[in-house]
Amino acid sequence: MKSEERKRSFLKNGSILLEDLIASCDGKSNPIRCYSIAELIRATNNFDPSCIIDDLHFDMYRGILDNRRVIIKKYRHRDRAIRDIIISMQMSTHKNSLKLLGCCLEFDTSTLVLENAGKGGLNYDGSLVVDNELLPWKTRLRIARRVTSRCILLDDDYVPKLFDFSFSITIAPDQLYVEENFSAQTPGYTDPTYLKYCPSSERTDVYSFGVLLLVFLTRRAAMTKQGAEIELLTADSKLGVSDGQIQMETIADPKILEEVGGDEQAHNSNCRIS
Repeated sequence: MKSEERKRSFLKNGSILLEDLIASCDGKSNPIRCYSIAELIRATNNFDPSCIIDDLHFDMYRGILDNRRVIIKKYRHRDRAIRDIIISMQMSTHKNSLKLLGCCLEFDTSTLVLENAGKGGLNYDGSLVVDNELLPWKTRLRIARRVTSRCILLDDDYVPKLFDFSFSITIAPDQLYVEENFSAQTPGYTDPTYLKYCPSSERTDVYSFGVLLLVFLTRRAAMTKQGAEIELLTADSKLGVSDGQIQMETIADPKILEEVGGDEQAHNSNCRIS
C-alpha cells in the first residue's frame, strides 16, 4: 500500500472512529495505541498464512509486538471494524473481555490489536480448535455461565474471553428492545423472534446463552449442514420439552456423564427449560 493511500485511509477511518466515539460515549474511553502498517507486517511476518487462527468473518493472526504475543484482527467491512473498536474500548476492563491494546487505521479497513489468548478458540461443538481438546464439564459450565456470545477465546487458564463486538448494539435504560435495519444472525444461535422481526433485547442474548449451554452439554454444533439440508440442534426431537424439563442423560455428551459421577448425575438428571 502506497504512502498516500495509507494517509487517506488513516484520515477516513480516524474521522469515523472519532465521530462514533463522541456519539457513543462522549469521546471518553480507555486509551489505546495506534500501530502502523509496518509494525503489523513485522509482527505477522507480512501476514503469513501460517499465523492465521481464524478466517471465517475476518482474518485473525497471531503475532509478536513489543516482545509480547498478540492477536491481530483484520476486518473486511469498515463499519463492523469501527463498532468493534468502540465497544472493545469500553469493555477492556472486564475480566471476560479480550483486552484491546490498539488499532491500525492505515489499512482500508481498520485493524485491531488484542491481547493473546493462549488456548485459542472453540470448534462448533465446543471443543478447543488446537488439538481438538475436550473441555472438562466444569470448564464448559463456567464458560456458559459467564459468556453468552458465539465469539469466545480461552486464555492459558481456560478463562473465557469475548473478542467480537462488531454486531453489538446499545439499548437505552428506558427501552426494552431496539429494532434494527439489518439482521445480525449467527446460524443456530439466533432467537426465532429476532429472525422474524429483528428486535434486539436481553431475550436475544438469553436465547443464545441457552443454545451455547446445549452445545457444551451435548458437544454438538448449533447448526450442521448435510448437503442442501440444514439441521438445528434446537430442533432435535430428543430435546422435546415436556413440562419445561428434559432428561440430561438422553442428550449429554457421554464424557460428561462419566465425569460428573452418579450422585451429581442423579442430582442434575433433569434440566429445566424456561
